[in-house]
Amino acid sequence: MGANIYGYIRVSSIDQNEERQVIALRERGVPPPCIYMDKQSGRDFERPQYKKMVRRLRAGDLLYVLSIDRLGRNYQEVQDQWRLLTKEIGVDICVIDMPLLDTRNGRDLMGTFIADLVLQILSFVAQSERENIRARQAQGIAAAKARGVCFGRPPRPLPENYRSAYGRWKAGEITGTAAAKECGMPLSTFRYRAARLE
Repeated sequence: MGANIYGYIRVSSIDQNEERQVIALRERGVPPPCIYMDKQSGRDFERPQYKKMVRRLRAGDLLYVLSIDRLGRNYQEVQDQWRLLTKEIGVDICVIDMPLLDTRNGRDLMGTFIADLVLQILSFVAQSERENIRARQAQGIAAAKARGVCFGRPPRPLPENYRSAYGRWKAGEITGTAAAKECGMPLSTFRYRAARLE
C-alpha cells in the first residue's frame, strides 16, 4: 500500500476563514477526504480532527500544513507533536510557507540540525504571539472596564415585588425559598441578586 498525502488546517474560531489554507493544500495535491480541519485554539492538541488524522497516519505518509502556527501555538507541544509524527510514526512533514521545514529534504546531520533549529525558533515565535494576543486582550478588557463598559448579558430587571420580599426575608419573616417563589425566580438567583443589592 502506497504512502498517502494529508493536510491539516486549523483556524482559531468559527468565524475565521480557512480558504487560504484549503487552496494551499489543494495546490499540493492533497485530496479533499485527506484534509482535516479544526476550528479551535492552538494552545494544545486536544482537537478532534487532528487526533483523527494522527490515528490514520502511517510511516512514509506526507503531511502538509500551511504554517507552523496552524499546527499549534504551544512551544513544547509543537516540539512533542513534531517528534511524535516524524520520529515515532515516521511521517514526513512539509510546512508550506517555510521550505526549511520539509523533512523530505536535508536528511543528513546538517539538514536535520537546521530543521530542528528552525522548528524551535518558529514554535517559540508562535507561542510568544499567542501570549501577546492574550496580553493585548487582557489590556483591552481592562481599559474597557475602566471606561465603564460592562461585559456579558445585562441583568434582568428585578420584579416589582423583589424589594418587599427581600425585606421580609432579611427580617426573618419568610424563608429564602418562599421569597424566591414570590418573585418567580430560582433561589440561587434570588440570593445572587440579594448579594448584589447589599
